Amino acid sequence: MKAVQIVELTGPSTALRVVDVPEPEPSHFMTPGAGVVIDVRAAGVSFPELLQTRGQYQMKPDLPFVPGSEVGGVVRSAPEGSGFAPGDRVAGFCVLGGWAEVAVAPVAMTFALPDALDFAQGAALVLNYHTAYFSLVTRGRLAAGETVLVHGAAGGVGTATLQVAKGLGARTIAVVSSDEKERVAREAGADEVVRSDGAWKDEALALTEGRGVDVVIDPVGGDRFTDSLRSLARTGRAVVVGFTAGSIPEVKVNRLLLRNTEVVGAGWGEYLFSGGMAYAAEAGDVLARLMDEGHVRPPVGARFGLDEAGRALELLEGRGALGKVVLEL
Repeated sequence: MKAVQIVELTGPSTALRVVDVPEPEPSHFMTPGAGVVIDVRAAGVSFPELLQTRGQYQMKPDLPFVPGSEVGGVVRSAPEGSGFAPGDRVAGFCVLGGWAEVAVAPVAMTFALPDALDFAQGAALVLNYHTAYFSLVTRGRLAAGETVLVHGAAGGVGTATLQVAKGLGARTIAVVSSDEKERVAREAGADEVVRSDGAWKDEALALTEGRGVDVVIDPVGGDRFTDSLRSLARTGRAVVVGFTAGSIPEVKVNRLLLRNTEVVGAGWGEYLFSGGMAYAAEAGDVLARLMDEGHVRPPVGARFGLDEAGRALELLEGRGALGKVVLEL
């Protein structure tokens, strides 16, 4: 089958090769038994794959390997009792091996794909939307009626967070850097939009009549994190999702005492692989309901061919992605 491999750790422009490799077996390193074999129609492109091209991600498989954690496609085969059958449309999370014509996902990380979503949207579902739910609900303890401020709100995680938050009854404030990104954020459900290069903290406080926001979701990191803490209401929660800006902020913990605020880490993958696999079903059920209600509609901002994977990662690295970036097969 045709697949993309990372063959060296030199960055997205040179690390990738399109190769012919054997099709994967139903057994999968995430599960002791057989997984769901999927004919891939689209594969997600995410920040972990960018880091993997430089050996900077915590998971460091031996070279060469096929990256790609999430796919949308059609079931070729599935274990008995899995609830899936050949021909079913699914979204799957396979951790590795998704950038190929055939991939394998654990049963627990395979989800029915509604007819209302295409395969590219299916490839945008698991990583971003499960991360959004985990960050908002499990770690951020979001309640209906609260206000959420979302950094990087036009990207894959940001748009997913806006949609899930709105579906759960929250008010949303998006932080973006351009008119085009404002459009994407508003289409994803942002009630209010502020600019990252402006006085966004003061604007967020004004929008909440000085009270502050209840939850900040931050997949960006960098210099803005101190102002994220200052934008919180009493007992507010700042949820750390990632560091796409490149730098990891430091927290002066005395700030947390001033308004009884919290800084919370949201490592969805760590939670999942450390015994929380059953949690995926809970999140999947909520997201399925939000899809049925029309709240979850992943915006796909750029579509590339499998042989254009390097370009897709370069778009992500240049922070030019609007919504989810996918490879279509």
